[in-house]
Formats: sequence, structure tokens, C-alpha cells
Amino acid sequence: MSASPNGAPAKLPTFLEGFDVIADGGLPAGRVTLVSGTAGTGKTIFAVQFLVEGIRKSNEGAVFVTFEESAQDIRQNMLSFGWDIQRWEDEGLWAFVDAAFAPDTAGTIAGSYDLSALTARIEHAMAKVNAKRVALDSFSAVQGQFPDLGTMRAELFRITNTLKALGVTAVVTSERTHDYGELTRSGIEEFVADNVVILRNVLDDEKRRRTVEILKFRGAYHQRGEYPLAIIPDTGLVVVPLSANELRQRSTEIRITSGVEELDRMCGGGFFRDSVTLVSGATGTGKTLLVTEFVKGGFEHGEKVLVFAFEESREQLTRNARGWGVDFQKMEEAGQLRLRCQYPEMTGPEEHLVQMKALVQEFKPDRVAIDSLSAVERVTTPKSFREFVLGVTTFLRDHDIAGLFTATTPQLLGGSSITATHVSTVTDTIVLLRYLERQGEVQRGITVLKMRGSMHDKSIREFKIDGSGMHIGEPLVGITGVLSGSPIYRASDPGA
Repeated sequence: MSASPNGAPAKLPTFLEGFDVIADGGLPAGRVTLVSGTAGTGKTIFAVQFLVEGIRKSNEGAVFVTFEESAQDIRQNMLSFGWDIQRWEDEGLWAFVDAAFAPDTAGTIAGSYDLSALTARIEHAMAKVNAKRVALDSFSAVQGQFPDLGTMRAELFRITNTLKALGVTAVVTSERTHDYGELTRSGIEEFVADNVVILRNVLDDEKRRRTVEILKFRGAYHQRGEYPLAIIPDTGLVVVPLSANELRQRSTEIRITSGVEELDRMCGGGFFRDSVTLVSGATGTGKTLLVTEFVKGGFEHGEKVLVFAFEESREQLTRNARGWGVDFQKMEEAGQLRLRCQYPEMTGPEEHLVQMKALVQEFKPDRVAIDSLSAVERVTTPKSFREFVLGVTTFLRDHDIAGLFTATTPQLLGGSSITATHVSTVTDTIVLLRYLERQGEVQRGITVLKMRGSMHDKSIREFKIDGSGMHIGEPLVGITGVLSGSPIYRASDPGA
């Protein structure tokens, strides 16, 4: 439990990944927190996980009061997250107070909906397991049992005051009818509780987006605004506290190879070890080839490389790399390469981000490549996509991992933007690939558009692709308008 300055209540860590960051340490200890949301937002998961993490991290006894689902249903449903509630019951760390309509289940403490009696049963269950955490789910299920709102408010006060007097930290869930608007159906719970947390599952442009917002902590500090939220199998709720990140990343002068010798020279000696590079160009300009060269460069220097592919399968990537003389299979067998291939439509960007971070922490790569960001951008909203990119770049920089991302420009020739949502501002280096037409022949050009912290070659070079990879030639002279897609050739240009 963390103490707070200036007489503010101490915080009890929830241990929910990311939540304690936006909560500035956890939930105010010894108080009641309302968790409100529409159907499918994860309220019950939040309540259960709050108890589960208390047991797993601090060996704290837990009481779960269920007004809706039976205790047996809770046990069964939560096994999908790896939470064996029955085992904790057997160990004397978990007790159910089953106030649901379902028949009594063995091993639970059951009774009527009389809240004065319910309070006594909660106290009995707490004493049985020496509980420090209590969850009540969901109070909305019993609102119809009260003759009027005044009685309901009085009974709510009875329970919350009893819980606070017992010194436990409690979570109470409640339903709301819309993601924005009234916090609960009755409009009472939010005034009785000390703290309010809102979960949302908003349909935005035919795509669902989960978020969490701390609306109030009575007398305690917390981060403001909505934060992305993901529900991950075998993990539970994960908050992605993007806007709570601080600009404190370290900086290094160490250079690494891009895998292409001439590109290294154009960049002043290679990419920086802790930088993120964006390779932008139209389809077919060589973006995936640069990823392959990046992988090869890491392998040749004894580094581990992790590739996230959102457009091509493992077999396609391996075949293409073989066509350029790079053996991905050999690298995988040596334990230096891992390929993760998945369509972006499989899940939301928040879930992708959480899974990617987990794989990075497991594999511990020196380099990470994403091919391509545009595939993720197509299946999400601009806000979610930018948060996804910001989350990935911040995480890689914090772990001193070199990143290489690809993005497809919307125009075949030229274009006014690097990506549709201008994520180029959060990357350190931009390598731009372009098509140009000369005397009826399509050629390719490459330039380093920006490189933070380093001088770099600002010329546009022609490059060719063959069975041994990318070959960058001399600067294109006598040509203007290559980047805009409208090249103009001077008469002195030998290729004009």
C-alpha cells in the first residue's frame, strides 16, 4: 500500500496492468469504488481481477458478492483467464456471498436480498478469509427489489459505510444504458461511492473500441481522460496508459547497420540503436525488402530480430527473403529470428499492442520490424491507430530496441503525406521510396527525408533490386519533382 502526501488517502495497488499508472498508484485504500459500464465492457472481469491480483501479489483474502451470476458460473467463466477460484476457496483465500437468483452452490454463503442481513453475511465471509478486498457485482441486478430510490440510497449507504468501517477496499459494479450520459441506471450509486471508474465499449466507424476513465477519486490524484483498454486471454484487463507516458527515453550515439551499406552511409553511419525508422513508399517500391535487409544486418551482427507481419504469411516472407539470398529459416533455427504473422482484423489495435509487448518481453530482441503499419491503419480509427503507433514506439525506445516500420503511401507516384494519419512525427528517421518514370521505364528512388540527431545525405538516389537485394546508385541529377510525383528533366540529364 502506497502512502500519499498532504493527507490524501493511501493507495492500494490493483496490480491490473497499466491501471495503477493512470490511478497514480492504485485505488484509494479503505474506500468504495464504483465501476460502471454498459454490457460487455468488462465490469465483472475488473471486479474479479482486482481480487485475484490481491491474492496472487499480496496473499490478501478476498470476498466476491454476486447479485447476478451464480458462484459456479463465475468460477467457470474466469478459468479462461487462468484464474482457479476454486483452488483459492480451498486454500481459505476466497469466499463467495451468493445473492443471485440461481440456486445455492456448494461452498458459498447464501441468503436473501435483505441488505441488513447481507451486510452481516459479508462481514462473516470477510472474517472467514481475513479479507482485505471485496467486490460486489452487480448492484443493478437488485434495484427492482427496493420500493423507491430513497430506500435504495439508504441501503447503499448502509453497505458502503459498513465496508469502510471494516477497513476493506471495495469495488462495486453497476450498469449504465449508454457509454456516454448517465453513469448508472438509477443515478444514485455514483453519489454514494467515493470513487468512480467508467468502462466503455464504443462503436466507432463500425469498429469497437474499449476504454477506461477514472471520473473521480475523492481526495486523491489520478490521470484524466480515457485510456485504451484490452481484454486479453490468460491475462484479463490491460490498460494502455499512452498519454500518461513521459518523454524520458534515453539517447545513445551507438549506430547499427540498416543491412544496406550505402543506406548506412546516407544515414551518416547507420541507424541509432534506440531509434525508430519509418520506411514509406507505394506498393512494390521495396519496403519489405528493406525489412529483410534489416533482419539480415541484425543476424550478421549476432542480434535477435522480431518481425510482426500484418500482410504476408510466414511462407511468403520466407520465400521472398530466399529470393533475395536471405535464409529466414536458418535464422529461426539459430534462435535469432522470430516471425509473428497475423491479419490485423483478428483483434483490435489495443490487443495487438499488448500481445506485441508481451512477445518482445519474452523473446528480448535487439531489433523489431513491423510490416506494415498501413495494414493496421486500415482496420481501426485514426485515434486508435496513432495511439497504437505511439505505444509501440515508446515501448521500443524504453527498452533500447531498434525499430523499423513500413507504411504504404496512398499514391503510386509522389504524394503529399507519408502516412494517412501523419504518424511520421513520432518516428526518428524516415526513409522515403519513390517510383519515377524515365523514357517509358519505371525506376525507383530512395532518400533519407529526416534523421533526428544526425547529419544525413539529402540526395535522391536511384536503386535497383535483384537476387542479392537492394543496390543504391548515384544521386539523381538533372531531375526535380520526384517526391511530388511530377518529375521534370533537364536537357543535360543523360537519361532524359
